[in-house]
Amino acid sequence: MNIAILSTGPRLYSTRRLKEAGEKRGHRVEIIDHMKCVLYIEKQNPVVLYQGRKLDYFDAIIPRIGASVTFYGAAVVRQFEMMKVFTAVESQALIRSRDKLRSLQILSRAGLGLPKTIFMDYSKDTEGVVESVGGAPVVIKLLEGTQGLGVVLAENKKAAQSVIEAFHGLKTRIIVQEFIKEAKGADIRAFIVDGEVVGAMRRQAKEGEFRSNLHRGGTATVVKLSRAEKHAAITAAKKMGLGVAGVDMLPSKRGPLILEVNSSPGLEGIEGATKVDIAGKIFQYLEKNAVKKKIQKDKINA
Repeated sequence: MNIAILSTGPRLYSTRRLKEAGEKRGHRVEIIDHMKCVLYIEKQNPVVLYQGRKLDYFDAIIPRIGASVTFYGAAVVRQFEMMKVFTAVESQALIRSRDKLRSLQILSRAGLGLPKTIFMDYSKDTEGVVESVGGAPVVIKLLEGTQGLGVVLAENKKAAQSVIEAFHGLKTRIIVQEFIKEAKGADIRAFIVDGEVVGAMRRQAKEGEFRSNLHRGGTATVVKLSRAEKHAAITAAKKMGLGVAGVDMLPSKRGPLILEVNSSPGLEGIEGATKVDIAGKIFQYLEKNAVKKKIQKDKINA
């Protein structure tokens, strides 16, 4: 098959591993910078142009869209969808996953465990907000933060009020969440492909840090999920509409609590911890579904 990896970082581990895994399985794999794509829109004739040529020969795409370029990246994915190309991550699911508030609302409706969360319209009742999630310490997050950026731990009520007021003064949208003390600076990432957990790791924050992100110096070790954790991760990915996802959870006294569902999860940490060929699993997913898509496309064109 002809497969495109939509990525602005050809040297990134995840991009390189995907290309390597696809070529190893006999596919022709190209890395396409989605920010350099041009979308041609005409009645029943959607086209993606790249470096002066039409990208009308791909059977499937793997979007690796950065959070800062979600809008345009999703538009490119949507254009390929209009061209009947199978995508590992659908455009609507990508947009949905990048909206922290919307994601939490979807997961809440699905009956999944979540940290107590408050979202408000620049409320001046900062004391009430802090108390609503169980009091200090609290975690304060930017709605559009990634990789641990824009996440603050306020260890007492006064600090929490000051941080909330500062963000509100900047007209910055935030959510306030309870701090899960028993997690002890650790979380769990489950990697989901096609409705199955293909790998899971425990991420531990470095000393003096509460964020467990590997980009922030956290360490990763393989972990076996409990039945509740496995169910929560699979359900979260399904409810978000993601065929490929990284589901981040906190262990707690009341069961697993979903923090985030990532639509472009990195491969380096999970492959290093589990020794599982996660990139290969993604291509198995593409192979199964792209063939079905191609048959449907051929029937339409016949």
